[in-house]
Amino acid sequence: MYVHRNLRLSVVWRMSRNGLLLFFLYDTLICFLYSRLNFHFLDIPWQPVATLGTAVAFYIGFKSNGSYDRFWEGRRLWGSIVNVSRTWAIRAFDFVQPTPNEMQPEPSELRDLHRRLLYRQIGWCNALRLHLRRQTAEGWETEVAPFLLDPAESEEARRMSNPPTHLLRHQSEELRMLHQRGLLSEFRHVALMQTIQDMFDAQGGCERIKNTPFPRQYAYFSFVFVWIFAAVLPLGLVEEFDHREALGEYHVWLMVPFAVLVSWVFNVIELVGHASENPFDNQINDVPMTAICRSIEIDLRELLGETELPPRTVAVNDVMY
Repeated sequence: MYVHRNLRLSVVWRMSRNGLLLFFLYDTLICFLYSRLNFHFLDIPWQPVATLGTAVAFYIGFKSNGSYDRFWEGRRLWGSIVNVSRTWAIRAFDFVQPTPNEMQPEPSELRDLHRRLLYRQIGWCNALRLHLRRQTAEGWETEVAPFLLDPAESEEARRMSNPPTHLLRHQSEELRMLHQRGLLSEFRHVALMQTIQDMFDAQGGCERIKNTPFPRQYAYFSFVFVWIFAAVLPLGLVEEFDHREALGEYHVWLMVPFAVLVSWVFNVIELVGHASENPFDNQINDVPMTAICRSIEIDLRELLGETELPPRTVAVNDVMY
């Protein structure tokens, strides 16, 4: 996610330079053919061009709104993951306690139980992030395995097609065993299972966005319509500028910068919508899941009393990943 207040010109240039150069070359060619070779048949009435521009503006505006809705829903889901992770940690500390009638476990055993439950939660967050980015194979050993204290559990989950789901199954299984041992009352067991259900809801929402692409008819035709408009725009403007006499015969060349500017604006609006279609692809405009996972890790490990914590994720070239 781009975090600088204003987009740097270098970012805008990289995003739109190809279209900008094509618009300039094309509009210059139209102006040259019209003014120097007298291809006056190229000009068309301005009214249909203006009507087309209005229709395209509404269309790409709809696409941009739909794309932003997908991004914002993804960000809200990861915000809920932060909240449910903290809830899980607090409930694990307060609920996983021996009942008065049961044999008291050693304090070290209780600490290990809490640590295992919280570390597995950190592992689930990282596993979900890698799963959404299709990076499980290359990132598992460094970003998930260290938080799964049982190597066999880590290897088993890594082989699954949906590792985050498998890790939540292990959390549920551990709660069942704690309940059987008397370390988790019936009411508290139900409350912690509700927290796991909240995790599944957030995971399912993220997977819904990831596995349901933005409707291709909107994405494809917005691109096509913008370029059709850019193609006919100089044909409608060239005669308008030719009729002006402020600069004589050279006034028609002012059509080029104005046509390029209008085409560039429409193209950038379309590109902005395109960049927000898939909020989990680890691109410049996507949800900063790495930073969110690191924040969750720090919060949960601080609750465990750990002091050797990793630093918070910082933006790289104004981009938070």
